Amino acid sequence: MIQPRFADLLDRVMGLDAALIGTSAVDRAVDARIRANNLPGTDAYWALLQQAPDEVQALIETVVIPETWFFRDPAAFDAMVRLCAPRLADGSAPLRILSLPCSTGEEPYSIAMALLDAGWPSARFRVDGVDISHQALGLARRAVYGRNSFRALDLGFRDRHFEAVEREWHLKERVRGCVQWQQGNMLDAAFLAGAAPYDVIFCRNLLIYFDAATQGRAVAVLRRLLAPQGLLLAGHSESGVVSAHGFASAQIPMAFAFRKAEAVVAPKQAPRTPARPVKPAPHPVTPRPAFKPSQPAPVSPPPPGMDGLWTLLDSGRLDEAERACQTYIRTHGASADALLIQGLIADARGDATAAAASYRKVLYLDPDHGEAIGHLALLLRKQGNHARADLLTRRLARQNGSNG
Repeated sequence: MIQPRFADLLDRVMGLDAALIGTSAVDRAVDARIRANNLPGTDAYWALLQQAPDEVQALIETVVIPETWFFRDPAAFDAMVRLCAPRLADGSAPLRILSLPCSTGEEPYSIAMALLDAGWPSARFRVDGVDISHQALGLARRAVYGRNSFRALDLGFRDRHFEAVEREWHLKERVRGCVQWQQGNMLDAAFLAGAAPYDVIFCRNLLIYFDAATQGRAVAVLRRLLAPQGLLLAGHSESGVVSAHGFASAQIPMAFAFRKAEAVVAPKQAPRTPARPVKPAPHPVTPRPAFKPSQPAPVSPPPPGMDGLWTLLDSGRLDEAERACQTYIRTHGASADALLIQGLIADARGDATAAAASYRKVLYLDPDHGEAIGHLALLLRKQGNHARADLLTRRLARQNGSNG
């Protein structure tokens, strides 16, 4: 096992909590860079890192493993289109959208395609894709994708926006021109300093790799960059983190969409009518006992259905979501979707054992359940079980390949 100083370095420069991806992943990255630089061992490589910022970036590139595809979690894109629709007709300034991290480009290009398909002219919006990885940004700019990037159930967007060239798909210029790219580290003090506020920020499945302190720093950056009435899209397992740092759910099932808490205004109450002055009675009056009609016993609200479960999870109300999910399973039986929600609740709490057990139950009921495969693969990778995670990733790729 390689000394923890390398994990500490990655924590300082990019906020990565090595325990969440497995220290073996850091070990393999360091070994790879030692071989690439033809060095005798870890001490020599550590010395190189102290004097070569480019090598620190190379180590980051080796650790970062992009795992993304077009229209991943489609409810988030649907929420963006629906909530931004009023801006299309009001003649206001162009919509500003940030994808952070943007990885190899699938997410920011999905944002652009969703808006174009909803009737937005390209001049009315701008998408900024930012990532710490130069290599990922290079692939994003190239905009040529293989089968693994197309895992959505509906691949109609591929026919509209891509050209097939042998076994690859080349994104059309109309979409490529909607996205601007930039390399950056959101934990740097000067990150996007002076940038105009964004109306929408996609920051999904990044916070889960940070420890609690770094999560707080990262959410503070998102607050700074988001417009007062803006929309933040987070990942499945990040709703609790976002809610704990001043954001409120937009109440859209499965979208994991949030606004700044101060932007969610409670409805105004109607003014109360002043009470009329009461004249004192001239003589003492013995009050009659008030007539009280029999009151029906209070009726408990019905347990939430599947949409209600997603809303509770989306809002970060994990305890309520867990109780409601247990009630749902007792009432309706253990469906794949209910078990998936159980796994996501456990995942959000950091209970890897319970989360993995729930994901495996989903796959017992539905062996082709893409979300369960993806989440279980990510969980296993965090635990250092890369062999099993790779098997699941290849299984998902084969499954989506057969659909496309």
